[in-house]
Amino acid sequence: MSIQTPVPLYQKFALNLISLTLLGVLLHQGKSIILPILFSILLATMLLPTVRYLANKKLPVVLTIILPIFITLILATAILFFISNQIMGFVDDLPGLRERLNSISDSFQMWFKENTSITIRKQDQYINETLTNLKDGSLNYVGATINSLTDVLSYAALMPICTFLILYYRSNIAFFFVSIFQSSSKTDVAGILAESTTISQKYLIGLLLETLIVFGMNTAGFLLIGIKYAIFLALVAALLNLIPYVGILVANLLCMFITLISSTEMSDVLWVGITLAIVQVWDNNFGMTLIVGNRVRINGLVTIIGVLIGGALCGIPGMFLAIPGLAVLKVIFDKVPNLQPWGLLMGDKHKAQTQQEKLLMDNLPIV
Repeated sequence: MSIQTPVPLYQKFALNLISLTLLGVLLHQGKSIILPILFSILLATMLLPTVRYLANKKLPVVLTIILPIFITLILATAILFFISNQIMGFVDDLPGLRERLNSISDSFQMWFKENTSITIRKQDQYINETLTNLKDGSLNYVGATINSLTDVLSYAALMPICTFLILYYRSNIAFFFVSIFQSSSKTDVAGILAESTTISQKYLIGLLLETLIVFGMNTAGFLLIGIKYAIFLALVAALLNLIPYVGILVANLLCMFITLISSTEMSDVLWVGITLAIVQVWDNNFGMTLIVGNRVRINGLVTIIGVLIGGALCGIPGMFLAIPGLAVLKVIFDKVPNLQPWGLLMGDKHKAQTQQEKLLMDNLPIV
């Protein structure tokens, strides 16, 4: 009988770092393939209850999958049509907004000249030098924007197909994950799959509901203020709010800037900022609970780190996928005994379950 030598801690840590590095490289290099599949998995998870309901009505298997996807495509097309109409209305007014921006810029330069010793000619020189330095960078941004639009088109083409295949072969996929583990772990694997599916469904449904509520609150606030492009700015703020943490900052700056160049009252800019702040306070304290609910709570530090890593690896789609990915990871960590400390690290607050854990927490110098 051979005695197994325990693996040293440094070796485990090194293997974990290597695995994480390889996973990061795989996500970054293969994002054009992996991201559409991940979005398709989320969409398939959201449509799964409808597919099961139709299956209980004794409809053909193919029809139970195609019908929800077709309805989703119709709704997505209607939303895109509404967004495009709002954008076109704003684009038509760009010449007038450009003149308003030039007027505000001239007034600011005169004010700056009166309060400093820098002449308007010197200010223009600084601005031209800055624009020259940003010219090459702007070309990179244009290229990145074109790549993003290309990615969106590829997602739109691949997602319905991948979603159909994932739903059609879902039993094969589930059986695969259960079978690759030992028989003693089958129950745990099945539980992880079931809970991960539930978390993903709650995330997507909650996110859609939250976006509609945020859009409604933004629209009501902007219409009450009486600013121009109220519905367009409310829509922009609601869509940018889908990007955790970063999106609302961009939304505030963009909405306040457009209000500045489109409104004759400077107080409107302040009221726009106040409206978005009130909506954000509601969203942080109540709206976010609709995303993953109370079953899995991830603390803010882990969420921010996950969003930053997702953005660095996969751009804006990675930032969007960070929260459901972290929620699924926490489910796995909580179910696997060796990974439970990682689940506690990701949670909102650690509650000691045993007297030994209580003594350990009491003796920590940082708590």
